[in-house]
Amino acid sequence: MARITVERAHSLGKEGAREKADKLAQKLKEQYGLEPSWSGDTLNLKRSGVKGTVLVADASLRIDVELGLLMSAMSGTIKSEIEKALDKALA
Repeated sequence: MARITVERAHSLGKEGAREKADKLAQKLKEQYGLEPSWSGDTLNLKRSGVKGTVLVADASLRIDVELGLLMSAMSGTIKSEIEKALDKALA
């Protein structure tokens, strides 16, 4: 199994960052079949072979992803895609 962590600072405030995370989650659902669900300020994402969280804080967003055995081989590519998507979402 592989773990990926990506963190970015923002100046959107918690509500603004939460809205951006929600939009990102909808795109991930459409593109990759990840099912999003909120638990407080944490957005949980899950599908077969992948589970992750997006922690929304006042000045940062942190994404933690755990990849199953089959997906671990693509961890470098997946991390790059997460970084690009997060940077684009926060722009």
